[in-house]
Amino acid sequence: MVSREHKKAAALHEKLQLLRSITNSHAVNKTSIIIDASKYIVDLKQKEVTVKTLEKGFQINVISEKNCPGLLVTILEAFEELGLNVVEARVSCTGSFHLEAVGENDGENVEAHTVKQAVSQAINNWSESNEQD
Repeated sequence: MVSREHKKAAALHEKLQLLRSITNSHAVNKTSIIIDASKYIVDLKQKEVTVKTLEKGFQINVISEKNCPGLLVTILEAFEELGLNVVEARVSCTGSFHLEAVGENDGENVEAHTVKQAVSQAINNWSESNEQD
């Protein structure tokens, strides 16, 4: 007969292994698996940036789980630095932040990964400046 504690330990081990597989953790001990899971959750909460190349520019989507006062201005400044003119934009700031924008470049050869990198950097700069407040 298997003891109650042995069953609990086996159940915990099974749940930790499931958590480990979901979070793509390579950790082997309990504490490290939980730390990796925490980092995974933080990463999921980060702002998501996608950039799609269009015929004359880009479609840029930025999504954040929470409202981000001042983030729109920071992103628009990044567009300006890249020479992107915003042709169309939809923004929602109710509870969360969601930006869908179409930007055309001023004839300069800008690639999608450059736009994504610039927007991501602008978001990181914004996040760092708001952490200090």
